[in-house]
Amino acid sequence: MHDNRSPRAVLKRERVRAHLLALVEDRRPGDAIPSERTLSAQLGVSRPTLRAAVDELVATGRLVREHGRGMFVAPAKITQELVAESRPATAPHAPGSWTSRVLEFRAVTAGARVGRKLNVSPAAELVYVARLRLVDGAAIALEYLHIPADLVPGLTPEQMETGFYAYLHKERRVTTARAVQSIEPTVLSEGEAQLLGVPELSPALLFDRVTSDSAGRPVEYVRSLYRGDRYRIVSRLALGPAGDDRPAPDASRSASWWGTVE
Repeated sequence: MHDNRSPRAVLKRERVRAHLLALVEDRRPGDAIPSERTLSAQLGVSRPTLRAAVDELVATGRLVREHGRGMFVAPAKITQELVAESRPATAPHAPGSWTSRVLEFRAVTAGARVGRKLNVSPAAELVYVARLRLVDGAAIALEYLHIPADLVPGLTPEQMETGFYAYLHKERRVTTARAVQSIEPTVLSEGEAQLLGVPELSPALLFDRVTSDSAGRPVEYVRSLYRGDRYRIVSRLALGPAGDDRPAPDASRSASWWGTVE
């Protein structure tokens, strides 16, 4: 019997999720997407695997199910930027000893969605890495990275376990300078929860980030799932005038954020 909590099952579901996200991003709010039956046949996965990925996108507000009608792209979310581009963000390291364990390491083609993220051709070769992040030996996060292959010739799984940014700086003379990141709440699937050592449907934070070097070239696209019981984001905001519940128009200019491991 196949164990849907295994790393293999989790990684298969991540590929299904990536396909669904591409469908969502290629459509407008309210547009229909193919049925679960059609998608499972197209992707060659079981209906439960497909449904689990759909359930997650419904829970995170990317898809809407309408009984008897099908699945549709959800309305766009309201987004507030906490840090302005014109002001560098301060992001101190969270406490604890951080280590990584690589779960999957392989060459892939970018595809349309990830190609747009990294500003490369859909046919461009990338290095795909799935890794487990640990703090003081405890599993804290799952990360799924896409890296342009021509940027990291000879990259090995061992180097991804000892520090990717350190490798870029020391071995490739690449300085990371800027990142655009979104953060959303989500829940963990059975397989993800098993790898992180928490109950199924536990709360998590979903990070989606593109990191660029000092020349503006994207060097990494990464999606990360952080345990909600062990990780939080703290921000400092300049508030608007008295009586106005919204942040001031320039609030982001004085904001900073960082993650802390509790």
